[in-house]
Amino acid sequence: MILEPLTAVDGALPGHLLTEVTALYAANREFFALSGDFPDPDGIGVEQVAKALADELARPGAEVLLARSEGRLVGVVITLAHHPDPTDPDPWIGLLIVAADLHRTGVGREVVRRVEDRFRAAGRGAVRLAVLENNPKALRFWTALGYLVIGHREDRALHRPCAVLRRPL
Repeated sequence: MILEPLTAVDGALPGHLLTEVTALYAANREFFALSGDFPDPDGIGVEQVAKALADELARPGAEVLLARSEGRLVGVVITLAHHPDPTDPDPWIGLLIVAADLHRTGVGREVVRRVEDRFRAAGRGAVRLAVLENNPKALRFWTALGYLVIGHREDRALHRPCAVLRRPL
């Protein structure tokens, strides 16, 4: 498995990549129904995904990483080198989406391990993330990986209740 950064070409995201990412997002209808990130989780389109990714890439220190295995897109992970809260010293995993047909196969764990390795290589001592309170499957996934709940707060974008988790690297 490799992680490759998603980058704009001449100010736009490549169409073939947007098509792949849109298919991956659309296959994760259950998550997007919980999150409310898209108005219609049954109708996630390329334009919506392009805007969401462009918004992420516009954030200082944000990176969208595409996880590939044998050439296939198996996951997308969005990271933040620094949280907007200046008192928070840790990098963040902002989003992890794994191909729906690969849930519970170890792909998500492998993607997380590789992201943690990247942060560790950059000299970072821990990583944080937030899990929507209405997503117990995600909370079980992250706690099984050794992440501990360190607090609760609303997310900055949509003011949804979240558990904040942290793991030393």
